[in-house]
Amino acid sequence: MSELENSPSIVKEPEKSRRAFLAVAGAAGLAYTAALAYPVYRYLASPLEMAESAAAVTTVTLKDAHKIPAGSALMFKFGPKPAVLIHHADGRWIAMTAVCTHLGCTIQYEPEADRIHCACHGGVYNAYTGANVSGPPPKPLTLYKVAVNTAGVEVSRA
Repeated sequence: MSELENSPSIVKEPEKSRRAFLAVAGAAGLAYTAALAYPVYRYLASPLEMAESAAAVTTVTLKDAHKIPAGSALMFKFGPKPAVLIHHADGRWIAMTAVCTHLGCTIQYEPEADRIHCACHGGVYNAYTGANVSGPPPKPLTLYKVAVNTAGVEVSRA
């Protein structure tokens, strides 16, 4: 029995096993921490990335948009956000953001009432100026410059 107790393989075996376990547990802990930290980082960094990508776009050319009939609208992307191009019955072209200033819902153009409506909470905007007319929206929609030519419609920041 004394030879068994003094044997180096029996004494060192639990120590190697313990070290291996601690190394694996430490690596798993680091991986778990990284898995939790990455989504938090993406959530906090995304507003900066969105602002940079929105500022990078200054002009959008909509090919063949000049062919849409009077009294209708065309939804398009201006950078990362939706926008709307309206061809009014009187021939005027208006472009503005299509994001409600109340809670960020996408607005719709209603040609029969010649207004812009947000179905989320009943907000109404003027279809010519983007001004908030009724409902909960606190600010008007942002207008864009519109230039119509034979190739299409060019929409740029005002």
